[in-house]
Amino acid sequence: MTTRRTARTNSPRVGLYPGSFDPPTNGHLDIIRRATRVVNTLIVGVAINAGKDPLFSIEERVAIVKQEIASINAGLASKVEVRSFEGLLMHYAREVRASVIIRGLRAVTDFDYEFQMTGMNARLDPSIETVFLMASESHQFISSRLVKEVGALGGDIRPFVSPNVAKHLQKRLAERAKKAKRR
Repeated sequence: MTTRRTARTNSPRVGLYPGSFDPPTNGHLDIIRRATRVVNTLIVGVAINAGKDPLFSIEERVAIVKQEIASINAGLASKVEVRSFEGLLMHYAREVRASVIIRGLRAVTDFDYEFQMTGMNARLDPSIETVFLMASESHQFISSRLVKEVGALGGDIRPFVSPNVAKHLQKRLAERAKKAKRR
């Protein structure tokens, strides 16, 4: 007796980790590192979301995330692709043939939003699973929004982002402060 397998079970497991990554934090990199243990290929989907008024352009965010992944180690970089996307997450997940959406959870406050999104995504495409990875203890309080706020107010952001991201962020915040003074 022969067993027939569907293309889905024979194909490598592709995961999609979506986010704005404005900027990528140590918490994001921790989730990326850990997600590569769950999937064969991980696509980091850098979202184009004009409503969030990003500090960095989409091209800058994609480049910074690529730099961060390359700096972790070559083995990891070979399993990860970084791409930008716009529009409905589930449309993009189908486009890249993802079978798993990876989401990071930091705190109970994240859970409520993520629970609603997972329910909606499951209704849109029940064949794509959502997997939650809990933030490591040392990264539970880090968010891009808070890192930008701390940096804008002159605080030390080095514990929350890589030296490369800190350099990019400090430069951009200085540019914005300079523009604000001219007004």
